[in-house]
Amino acid sequence: MLDDTPKPLVRVRDLKMHFPIHAGLLRRRVGEVKAVDGVSFDVMEGETLGLVGESGCGKSTCGRAVLRLYDITAGEISIDGREIGTMSQTKLRPIRPTMQMVFQDPQASLNPRMTVEAIIREPLDEHTSLSMAEKTAKVAELMDAVGLNRKFAKRYPHAFSGGQRQRIGIARALALNPKFIVCDEPIAALDVSIQAQVVNLLEDLQEQFGLTYLFISHDLSMVRHIATRVAVMYLGKIVELAPREALYRDPLHPYTKALLSAVPEPDPALARTSGRIILQGDVPSPSNPPKGCNFCTRCPAVMDLCKEIEPDYRQVQPGRFVACHLYNETTTTADQTAGTGA
Repeated sequence: MLDDTPKPLVRVRDLKMHFPIHAGLLRRRVGEVKAVDGVSFDVMEGETLGLVGESGCGKSTCGRAVLRLYDITAGEISIDGREIGTMSQTKLRPIRPTMQMVFQDPQASLNPRMTVEAIIREPLDEHTSLSMAEKTAKVAELMDAVGLNRKFAKRYPHAFSGGQRQRIGIARALALNPKFIVCDEPIAALDVSIQAQVVNLLEDLQEQFGLTYLFISHDLSMVRHIATRVAVMYLGKIVELAPREALYRDPLHPYTKALLSAVPEPDPALARTSGRIILQGDVPSPSNPPKGCNFCTRCPAVMDLCKEIEPDYRQVQPGRFVACHLYNETTTTADQTAGTGA
């Protein structure tokens, strides 16, 4: 009997990415910025995991760390069954084709001195032994796949619109037939009219090539459209992870509730009745997070316990994980696991 249960393609456990702070004449280390501080999650084969949170919470750093664009501070990362968290960059090179990234700013992520053909062909030059004719044919196929006219292959990035430049970045990411792609706010720099086109393209490509996405965004409406499950991040930690519809219908963590209350409601009647949760104060510095729960300085449901003890990140319902003292007592012993899959 075949097991149709989806398997984790990406497995992250207790990932930490701390950046040192140096000061003084001798540049001594005086502290560290805890950009990502103990994050755990799985990304199943063929799914899109949305990673949301306000600016500066560590979303992009987390995505880059998972792809080992940084040497991580601590934790475990495995992609397609291979542990890559402690691998050297030299040993990582043969695995790079499996995992790719679509960057936030299409203007900054494309070399202005290279033609579109050269940009898309560059991964093929680095990682394959194809002939020039085969590479040219592959570039043409990729341009077709992302909706770019292959006649424009000799043009430079400045000749394209923002949406077209993002399509070039997507084509480059697809060149080596990856299994896993981190999409780091791929629509943030685009006009609203173009955003839907790029997201629809990503969905079509996922179905066509069997891709798995980590979709990083602060646009909650767009994440609801594209994601299978959603992880909510605050000050370097994941505070809630749940299936998409369950999270949007009934958010558990106070921060998730505040985030979702800020999503614009197009129906005027519903907009008048929906209550907006206004958080007081600013996000604490990641170099000096508060004692206990990171959210305790702004939480409308804060308790004395929250200011002293960090809540466990645990499963409170099937497939739903939350880090909040409000749910600690309701959790059964069997659910108190470190797992973060579906």
